[in-house]
Amino acid sequence: MGASFFKIAVRDAPLRQSLWQVPALLALALFLAVSTNHWRADGIPLIGDWSTEARFSDTSGDSMIIPLERARQLFKEEAAVFVDARPASQYEDDHIQGALNIPWQEADSYFMDALGRLESAQAIITYCDGESCDLSHELALFLKEMGFDNVHVLVNGWTVWKEAGLPVMVNK
Repeated sequence: MGASFFKIAVRDAPLRQSLWQVPALLALALFLAVSTNHWRADGIPLIGDWSTEARFSDTSGDSMIIPLERARQLFKEEAAVFVDARPASQYEDDHIQGALNIPWQEADSYFMDALGRLESAQAIITYCDGESCDLSHELALFLKEMGFDNVHVLVNGWTVWKEAGLPVMVNK
C-alpha cells in the first residue's frame, strides 16, 4: 500500500505544482500590465467615463450632444444644416429632409462640395444611426478641426428623428 500511494503522489506532483503556478503567473502578468499602463504617457485609464455625454465630447471635453427638441427647433427655423455621416448608399435610401451627406469614411472628398452650405449655417448637426454609431461624432470633430464652431451631434439621429415623425426623404 505504501509503494502505490507514493506512485500516485509522484504522478500528481505536476498537477499540484501547476495549481499554484498558474494563478501566480496570472497575478504576475496582471501586475506587469497595470504597472506598464500606469507609467506609459498614453496609458489607458483604468476607470473611465463611458457615458453618452463623455463619448460625444469635443477635444476640450465639452459635450457636443444636441437634444432632439433643440434640433427640431433649429430645423423648423432653418437655422441648422443637418449632415448625414452614414455611407452614401444609406443616405440615398432615406435621410432627414434637406440633409447633406458627408460619409465619414469619405469626408475629405465630400467636404469641398458641402463647404458653401456649411459656411452659411448658424449651426451644424451631424447624425448617423444607432446609439453606438460614432460616425457622426467623428465627422463633428473633423468639422471642428476645419474651423466650424457651432457643431453638434444628434445621437442615434436617424432613428430618433424618424420615430418622432419629423420630415424625412425616403427613396426606397
